[in-house]
Amino acid sequence: MVKKIAVIGSGASGLTAIKCCLDEKLEPVCFERTDNIGGLWRYTKEVRDGQSCVMRSTVINTSKEMMCYSDYPIPKEYPIFMHNTQVWEYFKQYANEFNLCKYIRFETEVVSVKRSADFDETGRWDIQVKDLNTGETQNLVFDGVLVCTGHHAVKNEPKFSGLDEFEGKVLHSHDYRNFHGYEDKRVMVVGIGNSGGDAAVELSRIASQVFLSTRRGCWVINRISDNGLPIDMSKTNRLTALIVKMLPLSIINGITAGILNKRFDHATYSLKPEHPPFAQHPTVNDDLPNRIICGSVKVKTDIKRFTKHGAEFIDGTKEDDIDIVMLATGYKFGFPFLERSVVDVKNNRVQLFKYMFPPDLKKQTIAIIGCIQPLGAIMPISELQCRLATRVFKGDVQLPSKEDMWKDVRGKEIRMMQRYFQSPRHTIQVDYCAFMDELADLNGCRIDFKKLFKSDPKLALTCFFGPTTPYQYRLFGPGKWPEAKEAIYTAWERTFYPLKTRPVKVEQKSSLIFYVILAVIVLILAYIIL
Repeated sequence: MVKKIAVIGSGASGLTAIKCCLDEKLEPVCFERTDNIGGLWRYTKEVRDGQSCVMRSTVINTSKEMMCYSDYPIPKEYPIFMHNTQVWEYFKQYANEFNLCKYIRFETEVVSVKRSADFDETGRWDIQVKDLNTGETQNLVFDGVLVCTGHHAVKNEPKFSGLDEFEGKVLHSHDYRNFHGYEDKRVMVVGIGNSGGDAAVELSRIASQVFLSTRRGCWVINRISDNGLPIDMSKTNRLTALIVKMLPLSIINGITAGILNKRFDHATYSLKPEHPPFAQHPTVNDDLPNRIICGSVKVKTDIKRFTKHGAEFIDGTKEDDIDIVMLATGYKFGFPFLERSVVDVKNNRVQLFKYMFPPDLKKQTIAIIGCIQPLGAIMPISELQCRLATRVFKGDVQLPSKEDMWKDVRGKEIRMMQRYFQSPRHTIQVDYCAFMDELADLNGCRIDFKKLFKSDPKLALTCFFGPTTPYQYRLFGPGKWPEAKEAIYTAWERTFYPLKTRPVKVEQKSSLIFYVILAVIVLILAYIIL
């Protein structure tokens, strides 16, 4: 009999979960509590608790070739870094191409997910759902569950001294949509993650003054790297991953800090933290230093307490006549519909094998998808997690023993604590290349460089030196895509296509690739051996 799989959520992870079920001849039923697909990438004017949404102006901070699903490239006409409306349009195209919406029950909320009475024998789950239009509930039984609800839903709202007495407006960045109503106001943004940085930059153009309060400071990364290349395409490759693996982290941090400070000196701009670059999830922002240097954003330290009309900071300074306080203080994630004995989240910490599977379950028939914070795009990782999970559900992939899974979980926890400063934000961090390879190893679709070097050395070199695009995980193993090779070769062509809006005479530069290949052949061999 065909196994029936529940998919919870139809955002970036939920859509690919449906497709992966279909690819493996499973029967998906997706429950989506809103009336459309896209999750947080579907912009809505109205604010809904527990439902994240991008700002009206949000532009994604990963390039299109690095964030696409591995067998469905983003159209070449789309910009390298897409506005949120174009991201949502891509999701709709993906859903239409593979006819995914027919498997989605919209405006249906999952109330509870519990193990069936015969779970130890069957691995089945009892799921109660609620129709949000009629209020009617329904009890259903599924052979497996893919939880695709993300980790940007429940607001993290720290308790600041005196905030209850502040007489101005207070909101969380979760509730911010656009700049209307902020004109000529004095605004305090608390938190310097991606949301805080984006909000501060946008408001600085229409507010009378924006203050940006940060407890620790941050390292700021630009979307654009050397020679105008998208930074993730130019830096996310296997050669870089190998160098990072071989060198001490202290050296990598020193090199990275030097590169980031060449763009602007973080200490001069009052942004420099005490920790090195790879001890914190980076802030991606192209405009923040420009807004600081022109005075429209003023960086402040941590808040000591709020007053009726302003704030005092731990360095003794004060700012008065504040009209609005925006808390860009992140999110708490959890799975309130799921048995705590299956997945228990404490202070944003969750113990799952590959951030997916509860190690202690007798039957591995549930997987948490996309509960990760990658240094890179999340969509390809979620997709590969779904490819793995569906094959586990079918019985085509056997996970390691419970003891080995716990060993992996605890090893990741130790490495996380050694690398990052302690924060609820740093509990689900993963490095893109390394984690994708871990998943691909389990699923049997990792590139075999020894084999590829013998059969197609040009492709092997392209995959090693070029960007680690999602298509690389469709070259081998289950889910192999016939067009993956061509997609890899044409990635840069699609990247630059939208920039060709005016004829320009391009000077031909001599190619040094032959000499580069000779110079790094030892590194390639070392990579293969390692």
